[in-house]
Amino acid sequence: MPHGYTGKILHVDLTKETLTVETPPEQFYRTYMGGSAMGVYYLLKEMPKGADPLSPENVLTIFTGVTTGAPISGQSRVNINAKSPISGAIGDSQGGGYFPAEMKFAGFDGIVVKGKAAKPVYLWIKDGEAALKDASGLAGKVTGEVDSALKAELGDDKIEILQHGPAAENGVLFSSVVSMSNRNNGRTGMGLVMASKNLKAVVVRGTGKLEIADKKALTDLNRIGPKEIPNNPDMEGLAKYGTASVVNPQHSMGTLPTRNYNEGAFEFADDISGEKLYDEYLRGAAEGKQDKLGRETCYACVVRCKRVVEWNDGKYQVDPYYGGPEYETIGTFGSYCGVKDLAAISRANQITNMYAVDSIACGATISFAMECYEKGIITKEQTGGIELKFGDADAMLQVLDEIVTASTPLGKLLGQGSERAAAVWGNGADECLITVKGAEAPAHMPQAKRSLGLIYAVNAFGADHQSSEHDWMIEEGIASDLYMSRLALLGFDKTLEPMSLGADKVRFAYKTHAFYSMLDTVELCQFVWGPGWTLYGPQETADMVKAVTGWDITVGELVTVGERRLNLMRVFNAREGFDRTQDKLPKKFFKALQGEGPTAGIALTHEEVESALDEYYKLAGWTNDGKPTKAQLEKLDLAWAGELL
Repeated sequence: MPHGYTGKILHVDLTKETLTVETPPEQFYRTYMGGSAMGVYYLLKEMPKGADPLSPENVLTIFTGVTTGAPISGQSRVNINAKSPISGAIGDSQGGGYFPAEMKFAGFDGIVVKGKAAKPVYLWIKDGEAALKDASGLAGKVTGEVDSALKAELGDDKIEILQHGPAAENGVLFSSVVSMSNRNNGRTGMGLVMASKNLKAVVVRGTGKLEIADKKALTDLNRIGPKEIPNNPDMEGLAKYGTASVVNPQHSMGTLPTRNYNEGAFEFADDISGEKLYDEYLRGAAEGKQDKLGRETCYACVVRCKRVVEWNDGKYQVDPYYGGPEYETIGTFGSYCGVKDLAAISRANQITNMYAVDSIACGATISFAMECYEKGIITKEQTGGIELKFGDADAMLQVLDEIVTASTPLGKLLGQGSERAAAVWGNGADECLITVKGAEAPAHMPQAKRSLGLIYAVNAFGADHQSSEHDWMIEEGIASDLYMSRLALLGFDKTLEPMSLGADKVRFAYKTHAFYSMLDTVELCQFVWGPGWTLYGPQETADMVKAVTGWDITVGELVTVGERRLNLMRVFNAREGFDRTQDKLPKKFFKALQGEGPTAGIALTHEEVESALDEYYKLAGWTNDGKPTKAQLEKLDLAWAGELL
């Protein structure tokens, strides 16, 4: 019995209705470790070049990591990969909750799905046994209804369910995959791929036990976590206020995207802050019971960063079953749209979870449409009579409903994302875009966090805020002793100039990109394990992987695992025709920010971004066109992937 992982991967051919189990050797696990790297491995091996993302030839992979299910914080994560219908490049998304650990306990490290079922089905896995079951009766139901129906059908309230929602059935491009009806694998359209295969859900139940190589070492690490939360201001804020704890700091630093990224400060930031959410909107807030009722968590995690909102006062009703808004959701439906009403934002969060859509892409697409309307690029006739103006919460919610139900021409068009809508509208609509490889940018502004702009450009699946460490962690005047002591393990011994993008900042971007890439392969939460502000640092990460698996892992080997994933993704993209020309940022990022605040007047320059790309490619061992070289792939034990170039 291997330590940490089950040693079993389930292969599902929906067309042939066959299920087979693969048992790879230990070295395979040590090389790829699970998650995204393992998923992309199977995509490259089993998906033909040029496959349509919504065809049976696309491959959908669902992978945990070698530490998933261990009794310690931040390990219950799952990664979904497929060719993205948004970009045609690699698709990648991560989610947490209880499904990942339960999938491991049910006997499998990963699932590889091919083909298309003749009718809607769900995959039922219990203690190592798997079967396909009819899901025709689940069509059109929102995620909470599906949860209830499956628990009743299977007679077990402890099952965990990973599903696409009705938005995917309605053809929404940025549909997500969701568990617990509030934990999203949100980005890159994985829900639409799942729906295209007629795979409604994956349902798991396991009573298996994870074997740990060194239980004492893991227990000792686990005891450190709760004691460190009060000593780390970032973690203390996250534990109390959730990810919304950063709303006011982002505003004060001028990096809270406002009115579709035209400004970096929102005059109503207090109204949508984590503090406001905690004081007035969390479940139990009226009775002063936020800590007891308003905080949720993932399997075995002491941080408890998930918020639960219950709101019955006024016109916006919010059901606590669907959780509460994360910072990104507050940003995209709040400051992006100029909306200051937390009840309306929480209602938007509920709708995105009910219908299973990516709140980042959805909220940003609505804010894009608002800017187009205010600039006269589109008319009231094109909006179906909606006065689509910044700050109008009712208009925001109406358009959201039209998107997820695909019930109007405007909703159907915006359900294809802002980039496709801009192509239809023309008339300068592309000037309002904030997309990279089709992905709408999250609520972290590269005009001030300049290395983040580089990562937005170079990242294989588009703009993503969770693919590298942010500039503040190493910049003068902000970087703490804790940050720098941890970054020293990645080769950094000094702070850097704020808003710089020179060679040292590019090296910071590359190294932390590789580290975060590893986290999405071992499948670790980036709020718990990381190179800077998190509960545990790089050395503790290596210690934890060693304690679980028994492998003599170093920080250096973990970084190499992250580099392996980055290179596999670039090979996938290169095989599909992508090169440097797709590593570009939207026009808006090169225009001076408006409004007030410390970043007003700030913009990126094309020269610094192009220079940073050159430097990044050199560090990665890629060509100047952004493609991995065969020599670099051989160095990473990926010579087989070089044959695909």
